[in-house]
Amino acid sequence: MTDLTVRPMQAEDLPALLDLFNHTVRLGGTTAHEDEMDEAEFRAHYFEDPDIAYTVLQGDRPVGFQALFQREPGLYSIGSFTDQRDPVRGAGAALFAATRDAAKEAGGHTILAQIRADNVPGLAYYSKMGFADTDLLPAMPLKDGTPMDRVVKTLPLT
Repeated sequence: MTDLTVRPMQAEDLPALLDLFNHTVRLGGTTAHEDEMDEAEFRAHYFEDPDIAYTVLQGDRPVGFQALFQREPGLYSIGSFTDQRDPVRGAGAALFAATRDAAKEAGGHTILAQIRADNVPGLAYYSKMGFADTDLLPAMPLKDGTPMDRVVKTLPLT
């Protein structure tokens, strides 16, 4: 496995993470986000708003991030992004181990993920991390009106 470090997201990570995020949005099909963000939007949504946010680095290069947003006491929703240009094996697993542990330490009982049904890698990733399918949100329209199912996966932390 590559030399990876996971730590709480820091302001210095934001330019690289914004670039990684926007590249993923441009690729399409692997995120519910359909629009790129500017620096201010990204900072507000993924740095200032989350209850828990981690960055995974290969050396000193940010190669992914994960954020948890508390929906109600103990219930978190998750967003995950890793480098799609130059993927780093093990980055997602290392990132999730830290995120899961932080959620447990914060008193969390469940993490919830909503994944587009056409996001085959995302569905596989969350299954590999131990999430189970618990619901289907049918025909949620994309920006262009295309109906797209969302698979709801949950992971109990207790």
